[in-house]
Amino acid sequence: MKKQEKKAEELHWEIQQWKSHFQFLNDELLFITRLLDSYVFQPNTPNLFERLQDYKTRIKQIETTKKGIRQRISQQENILGGMLECTNSACDLTYYRKHDKLQIEIDGCLSQFQELKSEIFNYAGGILKKRKPISE
Repeated sequence: MKKQEKKAEELHWEIQQWKSHFQFLNDELLFITRLLDSYVFQPNTPNLFERLQDYKTRIKQIETTKKGIRQRISQQENILGGMLECTNSACDLTYYRKHDKLQIEIDGCLSQFQELKSEIFNYAGGILKKRKPISE
Protein backbone atom coordinates (compact mmCIF):
# COMPACT_ATOMS: atom_id res chain seq x y z
CA MET A 1 0.00 0.00 0.00
CA LYS A 2 1.35 3.39 -0.96
CA LYS A 3 2.06 5.93 1.76
CA GLN A 4 -0.56 8.25 0.23
CA GLU A 5 -3.27 5.56 0.39
CA LYS A 6 -2.44 4.84 4.04
CA LYS A 7 -2.66 8.54 4.88
CA ALA A 8 -5.98 8.76 3.00
CA GLU A 9 -7.33 5.87 5.09
CA GLU A 10 -6.28 7.64 8.29
CA LEU A 11 -7.93 10.87 7.15
CA HIS A 12 -11.08 8.97 6.19
CA TRP A 13 -11.16 7.38 9.66
CA GLU A 14 -10.82 10.84 11.27
CA ILE A 15 -13.68 12.16 9.16
CA GLN A 16 -15.86 9.23 10.25
CA GLN A 17 -14.99 10.02 13.88
CA TRP A 18 -15.98 13.66 13.35
CA LYS A 19 -19.31 12.61 11.89
CA SER A 20 -19.89 10.27 14.82
CA HIS A 21 -19.13 13.04 17.35
CA PHE A 22 -21.56 15.37 15.63
CA GLN A 23 -24.30 12.73 15.49
CA PHE A 24 -23.94 12.28 19.25
CA LEU A 25 -23.92 16.07 19.64
CA ASN A 26 -27.25 16.18 17.77
CA ASP A 27 -28.75 13.68 20.21
CA GLU A 28 -27.48 15.64 23.21
CA LEU A 29 -28.74 18.96 21.83
CA LEU A 30 -32.18 17.44 21.26
CA PHE A 31 -32.31 16.15 24.83
CA ILE A 32 -31.12 19.43 26.34
CA THR A 33 -33.58 21.46 24.25
CA ARG A 34 -36.43 19.20 25.40
CA LEU A 35 -35.24 19.55 29.00
CA LEU A 36 -35.16 23.35 28.78
CA ASP A 37 -38.64 23.40 27.18
CA SER A 38 -40.13 21.07 29.80
CA TYR A 39 -41.93 21.96 33.00
CA VAL A 40 -39.61 20.18 35.40
CA PHE A 41 -38.11 23.26 37.04
CA GLN A 42 -39.25 24.95 40.23
CA PRO A 43 -41.42 27.80 38.90
CA ASN A 44 -40.45 30.28 41.65
CA THR A 45 -36.72 30.17 40.80
CA PRO A 46 -35.34 33.73 40.46
CA ASN A 47 -34.46 34.65 36.84
CA LEU A 48 -35.47 31.17 35.61
CA PHE A 49 -37.00 32.41 32.34
CA GLU A 50 -34.02 34.64 31.53
CA ARG A 51 -31.51 31.90 32.29
CA LEU A 52 -33.37 29.33 30.17
CA GLN A 53 -33.64 31.83 27.29
CA ASP A 54 -29.90 32.48 27.48
CA TYR A 55 -29.21 28.74 27.29
CA LYS A 56 -31.57 28.35 24.32
CA THR A 57 -29.85 31.23 22.50
CA ARG A 58 -26.43 29.71 23.09
CA ILE A 59 -27.69 26.31 21.90
CA LYS A 60 -28.92 27.92 18.67
CA GLN A 61 -25.47 29.46 18.17
CA ILE A 62 -23.85 26.06 18.60
CA GLU A 63 -26.36 24.51 16.18
CA THR A 64 -25.49 27.16 13.57
CA THR A 65 -21.77 26.55 14.04
CA LYS A 66 -22.33 22.78 13.92
CA LYS A 67 -24.27 23.05 10.66
CA GLY A 68 -21.43 24.94 8.97
CA ILE A 69 -18.84 22.48 10.24
CA ARG A 70 -20.92 19.51 9.08
CA GLN A 71 -20.98 21.00 5.57
CA ARG A 72 -17.20 21.44 5.63
CA ILE A 73 -16.79 17.85 6.86
CA SER A 74 -18.82 16.63 3.86
CA GLN A 75 -16.71 18.75 1.52
CA GLN A 76 -13.51 17.37 3.07
CA GLU A 77 -14.82 13.85 2.64
CA ASN A 78 -15.60 14.48 -1.04
CA ILE A 79 -12.18 16.03 -1.68
CA LEU A 80 -10.47 13.07 -0.01
CA GLY A 81 -11.59 10.81 -2.88
CA GLY A 82 -9.79 13.04 -5.37
CA MET A 83 -6.68 13.12 -3.24
CA LEU A 84 -5.75 9.60 -4.32
CA GLU A 85 -5.73 10.77 -7.94
CA CYS A 86 -3.51 13.76 -7.15
CA THR A 87 0.11 12.98 -7.89
CA ASN A 88 1.93 16.01 -6.53
CA SER A 89 2.62 16.69 -2.87
CA ALA A 90 1.35 20.30 -3.07
CA CYS A 91 -2.12 18.88 -3.59
CA ASP A 92 -1.75 16.77 -0.44
CA LEU A 93 -0.31 19.63 1.59
CA THR A 94 -3.27 21.89 0.81
CA TYR A 95 -5.68 19.15 1.84
CA TYR A 96 -3.78 18.43 5.08
CA ARG A 97 -3.83 22.11 6.02
CA LYS A 98 -7.59 22.31 5.46
CA HIS A 99 -8.04 19.09 7.41
CA ASP A 100 -6.01 20.40 10.35
CA LYS A 101 -7.88 23.72 10.31
CA LEU A 102 -11.20 21.86 10.34
CA GLN A 103 -9.98 19.72 13.26
CA ILE A 104 -9.35 22.91 15.25
CA GLU A 105 -12.85 24.22 14.44
CA ILE A 106 -14.40 20.89 15.44
CA ASP A 107 -12.48 20.79 18.71
CA GLY A 108 -13.58 24.35 19.47
CA CYS A 109 -17.24 23.63 18.76
CA LEU A 110 -17.26 20.44 20.83
CA SER A 111 -15.44 22.17 23.69
CA GLN A 112 -17.87 25.10 23.63
CA PHE A 113 -20.78 22.66 23.75
CA GLN A 114 -19.23 20.68 26.63
CA GLU A 115 -18.89 23.88 28.66
CA LEU A 116 -22.49 24.90 27.96
CA LYS A 117 -23.81 21.41 28.71
CA SER A 118 -21.96 21.34 32.02
CA GLU A 119 -23.32 24.78 32.94
CA ILE A 120 -26.89 23.75 32.05
CA PHE A 121 -26.69 20.47 33.98
CA ASN A 122 -25.20 22.14 37.05
CA TYR A 123 -27.90 24.81 37.02
CA ALA A 124 -30.83 22.56 36.13
CA GLY A 125 -29.87 19.88 38.64
CA GLY A 126 -30.42 22.31 41.49
CA ILE A 127 -33.86 23.54 40.45
CA LEU A 128 -35.67 20.40 39.37
CA LYS A 129 -39.09 19.92 40.93
CA LYS A 130 -39.07 17.50 43.81
CA ARG A 131 -41.77 14.89 43.49
CA LYS A 132 -43.50 13.81 46.64
CA PRO A 133 -43.32 10.07 47.23
CA ILE A 134 -46.53 8.27 46.41
CA SER A 135 -48.27 7.13 49.61
CA GLU A 136 -49.07 3.50 49.72
